[in-house]
This record gives sequence, structure tokens and C-alpha cells, in this order.
Amino acid sequence: MNYALLSVSNKVGIVDFARSLVDYGYTLISSGGTHSVIAAEGIPVTRVSDYTGSPEILNGRVKTLHPKIHGGILAQRGNPVHDMDRNANSIGLIDIVAVNLYPFKETVAKPDVTLADAIENIDIGGPSMVRSAAKNYRDVAVMTNPHQYGIYMDSIKGNISIKPETLRKQFMLEAFKHTAEYDTTISNWMAERDL
Repeated sequence: MNYALLSVSNKVGIVDFARSLVDYGYTLISSGGTHSVIAAEGIPVTRVSDYTGSPEILNGRVKTLHPKIHGGILAQRGNPVHDMDRNANSIGLIDIVAVNLYPFKETVAKPDVTLADAIENIDIGGPSMVRSAAKNYRDVAVMTNPHQYGIYMDSIKGNISIKPETLRKQFMLEAFKHTAEYDTTISNWMAERDL
């Protein structure tokens, strides 16, 4: 059973993408608001906490930081040591990771933003999943922008001439750029504050 993990702040296109993934044979894993949006449309989706067997804790600060998530993303396909570790720990392969990050930039653009609001909009699990998937781009497709969903589905279905491996490399580059810009925005904003 192969999995797709969907955890997005920007919900544009996620329902159609989720439906396409299920139709193509993927089992969906999702957290929080993304799970609610997908489930409300009658699309089968498993909560991250149900998949990992660990509840969300610390007001949602910790939910996807788990070996069953990162092991499924980072496992090299065909690596016997990785296969042995996955089997020993009941870790499935996560082939698709669609994540966009908490809206830090939009939050701090509000004139009445507090430091506490800003800090709670610093995503931790999202960048970790994006970086894990980007590191393992040969086996995992990482998507950080809704415009990527349809292109990748068309590619894996053979509807366009761009091969999935070409898109995975392109998406990897976009993912690392995305997390770098995100961290730079946070760093710059924090540096301007009297903390």
C-alpha cells in the first residue's frame, strides 16, 4: 500500500487532488484542517494521529514529527536495510507529499500582529516533511504549490510527455527554494524586533 500525505495551509485544489489520488490507488494521510476538508467531501482519508498511533500534542505543535511519517518519506526504495527497518516498525512508503506552510508572511503583515501570533505561525513539521521529501526526490514527489497537483497527476497517468522523475527533480528544487525563502522571511522579521 502506497501513501500520499497531504497537509496544506492553502487548500486550493486539494480536494480534487485528493480525489484523483484515491482514484489512482493511493491511501491518503492528512492532518488537522486538511483532513477535515477532504473528509467532508466523502473522500477516504486517515488522520496522521491514527496512522502513527500518536496523538497530536502541544496544541498541534507536534503531529507529523514521527518515524512512521519521516521513515515512510525518507526510505530508499530497494534498500534492504531500509526495507527491514520499515517492516520492523510497520512503516508504509509515502510516495507523494503535498505540503504548504503556515502563513507566516501573511500573519506578520497584519498591523496588529503579536509576537505570540507570529511564533505560532512558524511551521516546524511542514518544512521537515518538505525537506525529507525533497531529499528523497528520486522516490518521492514533493509539492509545495497547488499548481503542481494536476501536472503531476497527468504525468503519472501518462497524459503528458513530462516524465514523473523529471517533475520530481523540478519539484525538489522548488521545495528547497520554498523552505529557504520561508526561513529567510522568519529570520528577517525576527531580526527587526526587539525580542
